Amino acid sequence: MSVSDQVLTGERADLLATLQRHRGFLRQTVAGLDDEQAARRSTASELCLGGLIKHVASTEHRWLRFAEGGAEAMQSEPVDWAGQFRMLPGETLAGLLAEFDRVAAETDALVATLALDAAHPLPSAPWFEPGASWTVRRVLLHLIAETAQHAGHADIIRESIDGAKTMG
Repeated sequence: MSVSDQVLTGERADLLATLQRHRGFLRQTVAGLDDEQAARRSTASELCLGGLIKHVASTEHRWLRFAEGGAEAMQSEPVDWAGQFRMLPGETLAGLLAEFDRVAAETDALVATLALDAAHPLPSAPWFEPGASWTVRRVLLHLIAETAQHAGHADIIRESIDGAKTMG
C-alpha cells in the first residue's frame, strides 16, 4: 500500500484534518478572485491575499523540511522575506494556488511517515528559546496555528475587497 492509499487514524488523522480544514478556509477566501484582486492591498496592512497563499505554502514547506532534516534542511533554501507576502510581477493566483496544493500534498504524505515524537533543535533565531527542540507534532501544531491565523487575516482582506466573507 502506498502512502497516498493509507488511511490515517488517531492523532495523525486529527492533526491532518485540522490543517486541511484551515487550508480549505484560506483557499475558499480567494475563490473567484482575479489576479489584480489577489494582489491588492485592501487594508492598512502590507498583506494581500495572493501573498498570504504564497507565505503559508512557503512556511509549510520550510517547516516540513525542518521536520524531516532539522534546522540545516530548513535553512538550505533562500527565503525572500518581504516578497513572500506579496504577489510579484508574473505571479498569478492560479500559480500560487498550484504551489499551495503541491506543498499541501507533500505535507499530507509526510504526516503518514514521520514519527510524531522525533525532534530537532530549532534554528538559532531571536524568537526561539536558545537550545530548544521541536517535535514533528509541535511543527504540525505550529502549521495549524499559522494557517488558521492567516486564514483570518485573509477573511478580513477579502471582505474589504468585495464584501465577501469566508464564514459569513
